[in-house]
Amino acid sequence: MAEKGLRSWVKENWVDIANKKSDGSYPKCGRSGGEKRKNYPKCVPIAKARAMSKGQRAGAVRRKQAKANTGPKPSRAATFAKEKKAMYGGFMGRRMGMR
Repeated sequence: MAEKGLRSWVKENWVDIANKKSDGSYPKCGRSGGEKRKNYPKCVPIAKARAMSKGQRAGAVRRKQAKANTGPKPSRAATFAKEKKAMYGGFMGRRMGMR
């Protein structure tokens, strides 16, 4: 992404994965006029949305909606969850005599 630049980033087809249409497609990101949607939007490029599993999409939407979207700017929520690191549970725990 860094090599492409801002212009190509803006031209990507961004969709809202929080509000799936009845035909299975996703609406474009952003709202026009007084449009109301059921859920707060979680926008990702269509290529990323297609590559994500059903559980990954649901988790991304859950993380977005769990954020407090109270200010004038939208809240940033990670699309993918961070991997949890085992603290002293693996090799280092055995080496240090923790396990």
